[in-house]
Amino acid sequence: HAEILTFYISGFGNECASEDPRCPGSLPEGQNNPQVCPYNLYAEQLSGSAFTCPRSTNKRSWLYRILPSVSHKPFESIDQGHVTHNWDEVGPDPNQLRWKPFEIPKPSQKKVDFVSGLHTLCGAGDIRSNNGLAVHIFLCNTSMENRCFYNSDGDFLIVPQKGKLLIYTEFGKMLVQPNEICVIQRGMRFSIDVFEETRGYILEVYGVHFELPDLGPIGANGLANPRDFLIPVAWYEDRQVPGGYTVINKYQGKLFAAKQLVSPFNVVAWHGNYTPYKYNLENFMVINSVAFDHADPSIFTVLTAKSVRPGVAIADFVIFPPRWGVADKTFRPPYYHRNCMSEFMGLIRGHYEAKQGGFLPGGGSLHSAMTPHGPDADCFEKASKAKLAPERIADGTMAFMFESSLNLAVTKWGLKTSNCLDENYYKCWEPLKSHFTPNSRKPAEFN
Repeated sequence: HAEILTFYISGFGNECASEDPRCPGSLPEGQNNPQVCPYNLYAEQLSGSAFTCPRSTNKRSWLYRILPSVSHKPFESIDQGHVTHNWDEVGPDPNQLRWKPFEIPKPSQKKVDFVSGLHTLCGAGDIRSNNGLAVHIFLCNTSMENRCFYNSDGDFLIVPQKGKLLIYTEFGKMLVQPNEICVIQRGMRFSIDVFEETRGYILEVYGVHFELPDLGPIGANGLANPRDFLIPVAWYEDRQVPGGYTVINKYQGKLFAAKQLVSPFNVVAWHGNYTPYKYNLENFMVINSVAFDHADPSIFTVLTAKSVRPGVAIADFVIFPPRWGVADKTFRPPYYHRNCMSEFMGLIRGHYEAKQGGFLPGGGSLHSAMTPHGPDADCFEKASKAKLAPERIADGTMAFMFESSLNLAVTKWGLKTSNCLDENYYKCWEPLKSHFTPNSRKPAEFN
């Protein structure tokens, strides 16, 4: 699909301005809403924060469009599919959970686009009070035709795992491929074209926005650098849809649809700092231990959605990219752990260092608050005996984690309907055995 041309502005959270080159001068000069806009467009503000937020957290954009987005028929409730925010569908389960790769429907069986292919896996919190998150899996095989989606509840961080996404937004077009991510913020209308059977993960956060983590002693540079985030440039279509263009809205966890007569992607120009954006995970500057011990995985945080408690996230998006392992006198794989946070992991490609088998691309795992987890028995034995030379870790792979301070409830689809839960996950730790030598402090060679 080399014919797909997309252009971008660089920089995280920047104040940007863009106009479609077909209409030069379409941005008003010196003011936001003149009596008559250039090219006789409508001015419309999209607010991503309260008007009175401090300037550092104030988010809004002005859109100059052929018709305002209010030009639609009334919204009506539609089939939910597998989207839910009911965290009491099934009882809580503290066990370590692992899913085999989620199955993508075959086009010959049923055509499924991005919205109809959304499946809520787990989540927590309350949409109405703007506090919480959900993890969704998308499984689709066809493009959205004369349909767009917007989320009144929160931001979508989309992690494609199989198949590229061509995403049309009110701000322009983005092409997002596996090993890239994108964020579509609350209220932004978008439509997704796919080119094959397509799968991926979504982290949805309610009421807060993703930001770059503070770097502290790391200094000014490192992790995900602001310059590597890309924002689409203005692109519009002036297209009538006589049969009706369907606008789907997720509001208080339910799906609604309204018809309108024109494409919603009719924004000729825009300016502001509230935009969709994408990021290539290969650009992540890895920080790692170069002496001894295994640093906490927070050093791999790409984006964070903060809670009101300092240092505690509603959700962090963390990756485990290719890197060097050089720590001396150290057990190098991830340590055994019980965490006050919930950890959902997914795999984009390759394999994960602490679980060589069973944890596969397109699958996932959930280790809930205070549920123990760590390397399987085989990994422990190998790493305990390994010669500690510098070595490449995770080449050709990319695992990630959605970590949250909330206790996540798993949906009925996740536990039962998906039919992907690995009932034998716990067995990977069963071969662990005691190496305790009460009469000798000296490390023993394992049998």
